[in-house]
Amino acid sequence: MTLTPGQTLIIICMVTLGTVITRFLPFILFQNNKNQNAYITYLGKVLPYAVIGMLVVYCLKGVNFQSPANWLPAAIAIVCIVMLHYWKSNTLLSIGGGTVIYMFLVQAVF
Repeated sequence: MTLTPGQTLIIICMVTLGTVITRFLPFILFQNNKNQNAYITYLGKVLPYAVIGMLVVYCLKGVNFQSPANWLPAAIAIVCIVMLHYWKSNTLLSIGGGTVIYMFLVQAVF
């Protein structure tokens, strides 16, 4: 199915609108609330770790432990990510470095 330029523009506008609404709606709803809700504070502390854990499980769900060539690149990349994060405490560096190391291992070594 080929989309017309108008349909493509409408889709882009709807996705943009949905993104803007989900990003700014909490600030609009809670702008006058000076007291922080305990539940929202709790979610702010817990959700980042839960999301990272979910992403790790999602990324490793297809790893096959039949031979080392299937799981060793992922294991080496995870160790490198942890070491980079403890060394520099920079999330972007950890994620980017781990991705580069993993892709290098998969493409050139294994």
